[in-house]
Amino acid sequence: MQIKSTNSFGFSFSHRWVASLFLILTSITLPTFFGEVYAEQPGSDQRKPNIILIMADDVSWEAFGSYGAIDYQTPNLDQLAQKGIRFSHCYSTPICTTSRVKIMTGKYNFRNYTHFGYLNPSEKTFGNLLQGAGYKTAIAGKWQLNGLSNSLPGFDSKDRPHDAGFEEYMLWQLTQPKSKGERFWSPLLEHNGKVLTKQMNLEKYGPDLMCDFVCDFIERNQNEPFFVYYPMALVHDPFVPTPDTIGDQPKTHAANKAPKGKEAKKKNFVAMVNYMDKLVGRIVAKVKDVDQMENTIILFTADNGTNRTITSKWNGQDIMGGKGGMTDMGTHVPLIAYWQGHTPEGVVLDDMIDFTDFYPTFAAAASLELGDEDPIDGYSFYARLTGQPFTPRPWVFCHYEPYWNKQPGQFVRNQQFKLYRDGRLFSVPNDLREEQDLAKSTETSIRQAKASLMEIMNAAPPASKPEKPGKLNGRTTKNRPVYPDWKSMSSSR
Repeated sequence: MQIKSTNSFGFSFSHRWVASLFLILTSITLPTFFGEVYAEQPGSDQRKPNIILIMADDVSWEAFGSYGAIDYQTPNLDQLAQKGIRFSHCYSTPICTTSRVKIMTGKYNFRNYTHFGYLNPSEKTFGNLLQGAGYKTAIAGKWQLNGLSNSLPGFDSKDRPHDAGFEEYMLWQLTQPKSKGERFWSPLLEHNGKVLTKQMNLEKYGPDLMCDFVCDFIERNQNEPFFVYYPMALVHDPFVPTPDTIGDQPKTHAANKAPKGKEAKKKNFVAMVNYMDKLVGRIVAKVKDVDQMENTIILFTADNGTNRTITSKWNGQDIMGGKGGMTDMGTHVPLIAYWQGHTPEGVVLDDMIDFTDFYPTFAAAASLELGDEDPIDGYSFYARLTGQPFTPRPWVFCHYEPYWNKQPGQFVRNQQFKLYRDGRLFSVPNDLREEQDLAKSTETSIRQAKASLMEIMNAAPPASKPEKPGKLNGRTTKNRPVYPDWKSMSSSR
């Protein structure tokens, strides 16, 4: 078996005989996963950095102060952006499950996505990757990946988070469907195999419980490298009051019913965004309390665009949420990165960042070289987190077929132009709502951009087609093709 490692200069090499001798002398078994053995940097006693990935639910760039938001107060995230890096071109997919499967496995959805609300348990995740490298791992927040909606095999298993590489968890919608309990007031949660009923959590606020769990995990594991993945419950609908706004109203499970009227819902949504930021501040404060700021990479993003019922003021414009759609309002998400003493301060970068990029970035942070069982779609942006020279990816690609009665499609884009599989072409910075199709333009620069993007698009497998003409694929779709062995779309790989 070959041990893979990376030295401090980034060159990879093998230590087969050295590692074998080391194992014989010390009788230490290195952590393994899928047959891979990972080693720390040779000759280095430096502890691997902790990693905290926070992902908000259903909220995009127009709701964050550092991105130009007007309606919301996000001082904690704004401060992280001021101290670290704010990426201006990070892209997810239009809805939750497609984004979660993509970010966790580091793969385009055409390789492994088959059902809404489902992560195939055979897939290796970044949790498995880091657990195999000796990290203590935990996940909190929204799961929704067991296959509850389709009653897929093992949908009632409480071990799915463990299978995905997380030693501990506190989750909503693991084995208990949404119909049995909401995530906010008096929530129905599951904690390390135990169901916490609505009565057990009476008058408690779900996001607070999840945040408490994360902070406790950090406290208990401060002396070892840890990885926390926190796919937040906030700020998904129903739009209800937070602990800062509920006042004397009953805090029973009935409090999860959203008010009537667009204005009342928007008011609660604003409060939820503000409270989400408050929870981020609590986690950062905990990292400071345990004196791990200089050894912790903190990343914040979101899974997709804002709910379509919400309109926000942003940079002098009214932006309607675009969740479920493939425009910027549905797929362009925030990404803020801070690592005290490592990230450049107050930098705004226009690097293209795709959700497939987190997996290889975490591998680089843990000094791991990717092997045959690891994905090939992502680009590591770890060098950016340390202020080192970096060649960013030139484009991002989105394959979108959620099998959830949403309009599917594919696009490839750079900072300026966005090309769809059907040939439509838009200059997004000048046409945010994609109203001016440039596909037939004769301007040389536009034609060149289209040709370049089309070459990339042609390297992707075909977009799916509905089983019934005029209908969208949904939960009952039988033919769900995947292309796990499709070659890399990048000519540089």
